[in-house]
Amino acid sequence: MLQFFVDVILRTVDLALIAVALSCVYSLIRFPNIALVQYATAGALIALGLQTLGLPLYLAIVLSCVITGLMAVVLSVLIFEKLLDTSPPLAMVGSLAVSMIFTAVFLVTVGPRPKRFDLEIMAPVRWAGVSITPMQLVSVGLTMGAILLFALLLFRTGLGRSMRATSTNRVLAEATGIPTRKVINGVIVLSGILAALGGISISLKGEMGAQLGFDLLLPIFAAAILGGLGNALGAALGAFTIALAETFVTNVNFGWVVSQDFYFLPASFATIVSFGLLVLILLFRPHGLLVSEVKRV
Repeated sequence: MLQFFVDVILRTVDLALIAVALSCVYSLIRFPNIALVQYATAGALIALGLQTLGLPLYLAIVLSCVITGLMAVVLSVLIFEKLLDTSPPLAMVGSLAVSMIFTAVFLVTVGPRPKRFDLEIMAPVRWAGVSITPMQLVSVGLTMGAILLFALLLFRTGLGRSMRATSTNRVLAEATGIPTRKVINGVIVLSGILAALGGISISLKGEMGAQLGFDLLLPIFAAAILGGLGNALGAALGAFTIALAETFVTNVNFGWVVSQDFYFLPASFATIVSFGLLVLILLFRPHGLLVSEVKRV
């Protein structure tokens, strides 16, 4: 049971930062940016490239996050904002096209084969029947620390208050003197940093590849919608719920259902769970578990 809980936490940290980034951007510009999942892949691959050039891993991670954040705001200004001026659905289709371009670029530049960070091989930590590697512990700490800092930024700083005010009513926020243009660009940079950090966190535990973004797309959107699309911290709760469902389906012995001693569903069923939960959410709780908007008549 304890190993099951650890597996849920490890899957949660795979999804949480990118889901938070997606919801954070949606709260301000009101369209789901599909290309954001590719920022996770870009962040991991840039960090790998910088490490290959001889930079220490921690410095490669920091520079990669900064580069990805700046790339996110450049794409937003040059492409997504112009598409949004036409219509949000067009912007969403445009973000899908940008996402596909990212995948093609990754395939051409780094190839289809999985890549790994150059890390020291260390034995897993074993305690009370639980096995966890040092890099998995680093990944958990990295994700939890980033979410904690984001929460402090959101609720304990002037920028956070400006973010919440702009999200609630951009016109009123501008009328009160809040520089909404700078706030939105700052949030987009922050979303790119969080997504890159999420991709790096995943890659520290295993492999990275050109398809990483598309593999994450469905569970990330399911987590963000479940938590209340636009509610950044709710997305972390959504990530935990998706991780719990996926881990349950792929780790529980269903032998009693098919009259066998052992019968475990393949890992590919995790995607089916994400899709099923997404459909149920949209049918019965379209605003998610935590409603992020207050509507007044």
